[in-house]
Amino acid sequence: MSLSERLARLEPRERRLLGILGGVFGVMAFLAIPIGIAATVHSQASENESLHEAIDSIDEARMTVAKAQATRDAVTARYASAAPPLASFLSRVATEAQLEIPESQDRQAVPHGKRYSERSTKIVLRKVGMLKLIHLMEKIETSGHPVLMSSLNIRKRAVEPDSFDVDMVVSAYDRKAPEPKKADAKPAGSDQAGSGDAP
Repeated sequence: MSLSERLARLEPRERRLLGILGGVFGVMAFLAIPIGIAATVHSQASENESLHEAIDSIDEARMTVAKAQATRDAVTARYASAAPPLASFLSRVATEAQLEIPESQDRQAVPHGKRYSERSTKIVLRKVGMLKLIHLMEKIETSGHPVLMSSLNIRKRAVEPDSFDVDMVVSAYDRKAPEPKKADAKPAGSDQAGSGDAP
């Protein structure tokens, strides 16, 4: 029995129900296309948003790396100008500030990690005016070398105005050059020379 014959044998009520069912399937098929398109667009939008977030993260990481590299370059540039011997350096800047250093004492160098070491010198100044002392400290800090004042003790003299006794420790930091990497390759001919000694 063919499909048309089966449909012809259906009662009017069954035909009506079958028509309603066919209409429902038609509507569902009609709505499936835009729903599928909307789902595809939403999926692509989510992928695009994920890509944008990944790109933003890469940009932020690039900026962080660039800042770290700039800081590292600044440190390297500062240590490129090695600090001179502190005794002569302090004598020179004190002369420029119109001061004399009656006492100075070099201290033993202290290592800071594997790459850095600290040299320090303690100086004593007597009857120093505040303006000259400020000039001296400014010249130390702006010398362009990795030098700083690590300790400062100022005592006012009781009788004389604008007169101070000063104990100051000035430190210089040295950066050791990185050691060249050892070559892993054996010297040419070493294998040939050793092959004859094998049992």
